[in-house]
Amino acid sequence: MAVYEQTYRRYTGELTPQRTRFMVPLRYAFKEAAASRLVLLLLIVGGLVPLVGAILIYLHHNLQALEAMHLPLDRILPIDSTFFEFILRFQSAVGFFLALIIGPGLVAPDLRNNALPLYFSRPFSRSEYVLGKIGVLFLLLSALTWGSGLLLFALQAVLTSGWLGANLGLAWAILAASLEWITVLSLVTLAISAWVKWKPVARVALLAVFFVLRGFGAALNAVLGTRWGSLFSLGELNDIVRGSLFNSPRPEDLPAAAAWVALAVAGAIFLAILARRVRAYEVVR
Repeated sequence: MAVYEQTYRRYTGELTPQRTRFMVPLRYAFKEAAASRLVLLLLIVGGLVPLVGAILIYLHHNLQALEAMHLPLDRILPIDSTFFEFILRFQSAVGFFLALIIGPGLVAPDLRNNALPLYFSRPFSRSEYVLGKIGVLFLLLSALTWGSGLLLFALQAVLTSGWLGANLGLAWAILAASLEWITVLSLVTLAISAWVKWKPVARVALLAVFFVLRGFGAALNAVLGTRWGSLFSLGELNDIVRGSLFNSPRPEDLPAAAAWVALAVAGAIFLAILARRVRAYEVVR
């Protein structure tokens, strides 16, 4: 074909609806995550604990099985707030390692390869890009935390007459504690992925944010004889919030209101980092 015939032709194919365009990067990021064997292994591990929990709930309502095994299970392991909090705590830990594997590869490769101008040269906003990337973590972490937790809650409610009305607060605690953890973990993971362009370094930085700062906060508490050093630890703040929601606060904990405010401030900082880094161009001085 002659060069002069290579004129601009407008795209006439089908357009993705505006409200679902964020699902385009979400779909591709999800496919990449699902191809990882380590991700699948963590999801299997995260599925075993709710399965064990469901078996324990069933055994509480199967008197013949308990008598055959000579297990006073209702006294050894009651199905109460401590039971659901332990499961949520374990699932949150699995979710952290899942985010450690998936999160650093969500934004960093696009920044390192200068792919963001290709995204934003199309009718695709920064918020849709971030929503699509963060949606992968939200889906997987939701399945691990409040999804499995509420399924166990529903199983217990179905098997125990009158239990639901007296324990509705547990459902709220499971949902609120899970969403708080998912939001904070997703924001900090994406912010580090956007700030550090290399995945191995981003993983080390994510470990430092949660473990090094937790140790720093504990050292401040020990040296200064205070408890406000916990403000530097996202993991500690999450534990305080979860304990307040499940009515199991520790004597040394900060006030729950202070933990909520600190997490909100941290979330705003991570959003500001994303807003600064996720853009179509970068000014280099």
